[in-house]
Amino acid sequence: MPTNKDFKRLVRARMEKTGEAYTAARANLLKRHVTPSISAPADGGPGLKTRPPVAKPDYARLAGMSDAAIKKATGCDWEKWVFCLDYVGAQDWSHRAIVDHVHTAYKVKDWWTQTVTVGYERIKGLRAIGQRRDGGFEANKSKTLNASAAAVFRAFVHARVRKQWLPGVKVTVKKATPNRSVRMLWDDGTPVEVWIVPNGAKKTAAQVGHRKLASRDDADSRKTYWDERLAALANVLE
Repeated sequence: MPTNKDFKRLVRARMEKTGEAYTAARANLLKRHVTPSISAPADGGPGLKTRPPVAKPDYARLAGMSDAAIKKATGCDWEKWVFCLDYVGAQDWSHRAIVDHVHTAYKVKDWWTQTVTVGYERIKGLRAIGQRRDGGFEANKSKTLNASAAAVFRAFVHARVRKQWLPGVKVTVKKATPNRSVRMLWDDGTPVEVWIVPNGAKKTAAQVGHRKLASRDDADSRKTYWDERLAALANVLE
């Protein structure tokens, strides 16, 4: 179940939609998400029998991220996110619509709106790990660095610094929001998005998404590449 605050939001949304009183709306929502533990016998005879337990989906495995990590960043584990997004019918929405809803309704920060949305889409079978909704592939990698957000931002946008840890590649910076994000175009035409997330007074996470890749093998190769390059960036900054 979602947190008490989230559940009250769902109750109020149902009240507006159905005209029910608070108590009735709450009771109906609770009823929808309680799994019965008993049922009438299949032969129609008297008495009740216990239903076999239903295996709980491993949401964290399907999403590709642990419950602990997503809860620490957003306040909800995967079961709660699935509940809240299923309730509003997000399974039938576009990727952008889900991102906007997560950001607006739950005040989740930019990178984590993408993480919640992608994880939810994986759980619902709308994409595989490493795959985009449009069928293309992507590589994602992150690393926490012992540096300020300003230093990490400069390492991506300043050509001279960038060459120290990202040599032999010509990139074009398309958009840069100081100390927050960078969008680049790789020399092969594929886009790279970088999110810069402060993590304490002297630490910053650099979260890289390399998009529109041709195959899963390409995505796996780029993931290895970014793992090596972010390690090199850590050496430059530290």
